[in-house]
Amino acid sequence: MSAYGYENIGAEKPLFGENKPQDRIVNLIVGGITALSVTVTLVCSFVFPKWPPVGVNIYFSVCILLLCGTNLLLIYWYRQGDVEPKFRTLIYMNAFIIILLCICANLYIHDIK
Repeated sequence: MSAYGYENIGAEKPLFGENKPQDRIVNLIVGGITALSVTVTLVCSFVFPKWPPVGVNIYFSVCILLLCGTNLLLIYWYRQGDVEPKFRTLIYMNAFIIILLCICANLYIHDIK
């Protein structure tokens, strides 16, 4: 018997409970759509409308990349267990905002009015 009572915790138990297969699928779909939209926006900011790239387009894509960096850091903390499960909604909202910013950036880059 341990003096601290750690034998009842169990090392194989997940930190925030069981992960459902639906959660994994939703994470992959949201992550895939976000990654695709950011990649398309980044490529379009350098390629369109002509070479050399327009500075405002590059600035817009850098701002989106910085927002992606903060979201990736939040995802990393979530997976490490440093952030509570309620922040998963914040991660999804940030991903949705990134997708909306990518749509706005692509509309601006391609000069759609």
